[in-house]
Amino acid sequence: MSRPTDELTLDQATIRAADPREMLADVLSLPDQLRDAAWKVESAGLTPWESPGGLVIAGMGGSGIGGALAMEAIGDTASRPISLARGYELPSWTTADSTVLCTSYSGSTEETLACYEAAGVIGARRVVATTGGELGELARRDGVPVIPIAGGLQPRAALGYVFVAALEVAALAGVAPRRTIEIDVAAAHLEQLVGEWGPGAPSDAEPKALARQLLGTIPLIYGAGPTSAVAYRWKCQFNENAKLHAFSHSLPELDHNELMGWERAAESAAFAAVFLDDPDLHPRLAQRIAITRDLIDDQAQATIVVGQRSGTTLERLLSLVLLGDLASVYLAVLRGQDPSPIAGIDALKRALSA
Repeated sequence: MSRPTDELTLDQATIRAADPREMLADVLSLPDQLRDAAWKVESAGLTPWESPGGLVIAGMGGSGIGGALAMEAIGDTASRPISLARGYELPSWTTADSTVLCTSYSGSTEETLACYEAAGVIGARRVVATTGGELGELARRDGVPVIPIAGGLQPRAALGYVFVAALEVAALAGVAPRRTIEIDVAAAHLEQLVGEWGPGAPSDAEPKALARQLLGTIPLIYGAGPTSAVAYRWKCQFNENAKLHAFSHSLPELDHNELMGWERAAESAAFAAVFLDDPDLHPRLAQRIAITRDLIDDQAQATIVVGQRSGTTLERLLSLVLLGDLASVYLAVLRGQDPSPIAGIDALKRALSA
């Protein structure tokens, strides 16, 4: 039985007891993952090529979000189209001139396997990022290069590997510039944050304080511009780690629909709105954050603006990712939940395989 939340604190001993499979340690390994991932891409022996048809990144869940974040990091520096495939099919515009990066931590994700086969039928260039499994076996059979991912992690905790693989493949395919130096700088910045935000951090450290603010609420995570993909990452981490309903949306679109859902929100549930800010936002988006927060404040349990970060786009995005990942684990501890198991997802996969 879970311990009552009012008995729980976020000291190191309590965190350790609630997290026996050490999800927190995996989250804190993000800077090491970035460095190791760059080396693993090199070990795949890839040489540059031209991909006039652009890049498709196929992946689901924790294996797919790295591609979405890479797209945000690349932003308007992309010279060719980049798209995500989060399902069984590739975008209709995928041609033999395209590159398809198939990412699956386990190598057994059926949607990604379907995209891999579809890319082969089309004649597109394929690259695989995986720990092995059926996807790895198929790639070896077909002579498709494999970017290895370190084993022993939950797929959602291996984000650094997929993120770097997507950035590097985009560069190798001539779709975007290389960001090797930016990755190194971001890793160094994250190392500093790991020291400031880890389990030994004071109770008012940002991720611990955020977890306490969100305790007892349903988080609605709102991104804007480059933080839209980060908002979705936060939503997924609250789902999987804290075993909690959470939702994400993006400005300005949410102001054209979801805003009205706040009109009597307090009658439905204790909602908390978290806005992810960024210094590169369009000025009107920054205004929308402030105005939207004011409009919903009386119906929300909490409205929180996660302040602007400094540094490169990669540093800012990844620091927000780390903050959300840590907050989700700390919230799991406050809720008396082990963050690692995903029994519902495992049951679904068993049912599908049967």
